[in-house]
Amino acid sequence: MFKEFKNFIMTGNVIDLAVAVILAGAVGMVVNGFVSDIMMPIVGNFAGGVDFADLKYVLSPATVGADGEITKPENAIMYGKWVNSIINLIIVGFVLFMIVKAYNKTKTPPEPAGPAGPSDNDLLKEIRDLLKK
Repeated sequence: MFKEFKNFIMTGNVIDLAVAVILAGAVGMVVNGFVSDIMMPIVGNFAGGVDFADLKYVLSPATVGADGEITKPENAIMYGKWVNSIINLIIVGFVLFMIVKAYNKTKTPPEPAGPAGPSDNDLLKEIRDLLKK
């Protein structure tokens, strides 16, 4: 059983999948940093200085005790973070589209099929006709 597991793990597909998952995590962090640190400040600037990550709809405000400690935390819908996630998705989708488009350009188109010759039946008919002569 151990030998079968070792053969399974060492196949190219599993190794490729592991590399792809690790790279996807790294690319995700890069894209998240790009969106939150570069894109969102630009978008926020054009939107009147709004930081989308801070946008929320408060369902119930936080309750503060007499000593200044929060006794009940705020309950809010953080839709600004969702907007950031949508922008992340659009950027990742665009980058993947560009990668696939570039990859497809590197593929060589299949060779055009040569002219189709006569079928077996056509050859047999020709032979028959020649034998009749």
